[in-house]
Amino acid sequence: MNKKDISDIRGIIEFLKQEGELQTIKKPVDPIYEVAGIQVALDNGPAFLFENIKGYPGVRSVGNVFSRMDRIAKLFDVAEPKQLKFKCLGALKHPVPPTLVDKASCQEVIITKDIDINNTLPVLKATERDGARVMGSGMALFGEKYGRGGYEISFKRMHFRGKDWASLTASPGTHGEAILFKDHRDEDVPVTINICASPTVMMIAGAGLVHSIVPLGTDELAVAGGLEGSPIEICKAKTVDAYSIAKAEWVIEGIITTERVWETEEAEKLGKSNVAPFFPEWIGYLGRAWKSRKFQVTALTHRKEPIYYNWLADSYDGTLVGLPFREACFYEVADRLVPGLVIDVNIPFALRIAGGVIFQVKKRRPADEGFQRNIIAHALSAQPGIKLLIAVDDDVDIYNMDDVLWAIMTRANPTTDYILGTSGTRGIKAGDAPGGLAIDATVPFNARAQFERSHYPVDKIDLKKWLSEAEINAIKRQQSEYARCLARRAWQ
Repeated sequence: MNKKDISDIRGIIEFLKQEGELQTIKKPVDPIYEVAGIQVALDNGPAFLFENIKGYPGVRSVGNVFSRMDRIAKLFDVAEPKQLKFKCLGALKHPVPPTLVDKASCQEVIITKDIDINNTLPVLKATERDGARVMGSGMALFGEKYGRGGYEISFKRMHFRGKDWASLTASPGTHGEAILFKDHRDEDVPVTINICASPTVMMIAGAGLVHSIVPLGTDELAVAGGLEGSPIEICKAKTVDAYSIAKAEWVIEGIITTERVWETEEAEKLGKSNVAPFFPEWIGYLGRAWKSRKFQVTALTHRKEPIYYNWLADSYDGTLVGLPFREACFYEVADRLVPGLVIDVNIPFALRIAGGVIFQVKKRRPADEGFQRNIIAHALSAQPGIKLLIAVDDDVDIYNMDDVLWAIMTRANPTTDYILGTSGTRGIKAGDAPGGLAIDATVPFNARAQFERSHYPVDKIDLKKWLSEAEINAIKRQQSEYARCLARRAWQ
């Protein structure tokens, strides 16, 4: 077996092949509807490599690399997926700054004339309701001058309405918005759009980082290097005063101008924001088109026989890519407020990347009582869009929503243990209602005896006395996930 190389997507593809985690599609596939349809139909399964893209000879595309947490953990040699957040936390605390290289594979081919992005890159149209072929795969890299002293990188949704220009949108409350609509609102900003970089770069770019832990000015490429275990290589862009990820498959160089453009033609005709459909967003709803800043392309560089990433925001791939870093941030939020009280955190897929967090608390003494409320109340304002924070005890499996809901139903009093966020905080969807909800579903320290869980003698019996191993395994396969959880819990 070859040594694993996680510094670029090609090394990841080879590793996934060896692990039996890659499904190769050799038959022709259309980037209009078909690619997205395949990936969503088989989401949370293997990664996909499409070797024959209609209309794009010589270009391959990949997707669903991050659609399972166990696969992401395997990439980073982490035995248990739930431990991955702690490796990301280590990267946040021990960053490795990027290194500048003179020769970069992302610049093997350089195009500065007759640039036509949509006819060169297989940009997806995911649904029939999409307002356009939307590029969600591009990571905008802002240099230290614009990132308040650190490299800032994040996914940006783009629509190339012209051959060499696009809308580029920075979501409200993000670092990108601060750069483009506050610090440098009235000036052109040079930037590179990097596609198909290493998994560590994609993870940090998609994390939706908690800004109290990772403020604007943090060198996010250094955090990626901390996770990768070696510096991220960058190179000077060819046509603008910016930097590229050296091992990216594609780099679009350009200027974010001061001109404002509508994301789609329909939105421009309507002259209204948040009305015309755009594409499926990460929160599970069809996104709407806005007016944003214009990105003017100056060059397109790429590797030979380049690979494109098929990014779907509303998918396991689009959600799980940033989840470990986001969980690491919320763990750090809690640990900074009350060190040692929170022992684990989990963001279930249903809560999405910015929707909520479950904190697992272990109260050590009577004096700890109440601190769990401080943590969840504080976390409600840690990031725009937070909707649901839940605190449970260490006897609750935070990776099983049935067990979490059981704790809420049996331990939380709606009149005293539900904390509503202030009406002035910013919400996401739910009618764009402001505020959020924090639920203290922990047992009061001095009332623990009243909440003793059932303990059946599972540990006292040997099932093989009555059943064969094959019969036991067959029965366990019939059990629901929660039934298996309760069986484990019965003797703990």
